[in-house]
Amino acid sequence: MVNYEFLGNSGLRVSNLIFGNWLTHGSQVEEEAATACVHAALDHGITTFDTADVYANGAAEQVLGRALAGENRDNLEIFTKVYWPTGQKRHNDAGLSRKHIMTSIHRSLRNLGTDYVDVYQAHRYDVETPIEETMQAFADVVRAGKALYIGVSEWTAEQIKYAHDFSKELGFQVISSQPQYNMLYRVIESEVIPMSEKCGVSQIVWSPMAQGVLSGKYRIGEELPAGSRATDSKGGARTIQRYLSDEILRAVDELEPIANEMGLTRAQLAVAWVLQNDNVTSAIIGASRPEQIAENVVAADVTIPAELMARIDDVLRDVIIDDPRLTSENAPHERPEILTR
Repeated sequence: MVNYEFLGNSGLRVSNLIFGNWLTHGSQVEEEAATACVHAALDHGITTFDTADVYANGAAEQVLGRALAGENRDNLEIFTKVYWPTGQKRHNDAGLSRKHIMTSIHRSLRNLGTDYVDVYQAHRYDVETPIEETMQAFADVVRAGKALYIGVSEWTAEQIKYAHDFSKELGFQVISSQPQYNMLYRVIESEVIPMSEKCGVSQIVWSPMAQGVLSGKYRIGEELPAGSRATDSKGGARTIQRYLSDEILRAVDELEPIANEMGLTRAQLAVAWVLQNDNVTSAIIGASRPEQIAENVVAADVTIPAELMARIDDVLRDVIIDDPRLTSENAPHERPEILTR
C-alpha cells in the first residue's frame, strides 16, 4: 500500500509513489487512457501528481488538470516545473528569469485548472540568470500563494546549497530535488544526497525503473517491444539508449532470482530499491495502462533485506553509473535554443 511521507524539512506529506506524466499525457497516450491511469492512481491511494510545462508544450498539464477536475483539491498534491522553452518559444520563453517564471506559473495554473501548485520546481539550473533573481521570483510566487513550496530538478550539490541559502534568507522553503535515480544510475549518492540532507531537502526521483529496462522487458537479441519507451520517437527512444547495452541487459536478467525470492517482479524490486534510501521520499512512476499502477503500488510498502541489497550491488557492480560529475555534465550550459524573432 502507498505510504505518506514528509517532503524535505517541511510539514507537507506526499504519497511515496508519485504519478508522473512525462512522455505520456498529451503525447504517447490518448486522453481517455491517460484519465483512466490518473483515476487508478487515486484509487490506489496516490495523491501526488508530477508534471511540467514543457511536457507536450503544456498539453500534459491540461490533460492532468482535466483528469483531476472534480476531485477534492485539498486532498491532492500537484507539482509542476519551469525552465525549458514553452509557449511560442520566443526569446524570453525559457530559463529561470523573473519574466519566464512569472509567465510560466500563470500558464501552468490555467492549464492545471487550479489556484496553486504544492511544489513549483526549477526543471534545470539556469546558468544565464543570476541565482538571486531566480530565488527572488520564486519567493514572490510563494508569497502570492501560487505555489506553497519550491523544488529543483537535476541540480548539483553546490547549486542545491545556493537554493537553500537564498530561500532561507528570503523566507521560503526549497524542500525537494528531482533527479534521475535507480539501481543502474546512482550519480546522486556521493554528493547530492549528503548536501540535501544538510539542507533539509529530500529526493523525489524519476526513472526508478531505468525507463523500463529494470522490468526485464528488453532482452538481448530480441526486437524491441512494440509500443515501448524504446520505440517512442517523441523522446523515449533517445533517453533509454544508455541502458540497452548487452552488458546491462545481461545484468538485469540476473536480478530475476532476487525478485523471485521476495515474490516481486523486477519492476517492483526496482521501485522498492529506490525507496530504501532514507533521503528518497517518493519515486515517480508513469503508466499507459491502469493495471501498471496496481503493479507498482505493491512496491510502496516493501523492505528489501540487507543481504539482498548487497546481492543487487554484486549483480550490477560492473554496470552501475555513479560519477557525480554527470549531473553537471548532462545539464544545459546555456539556455536552450529559442526563436529570436
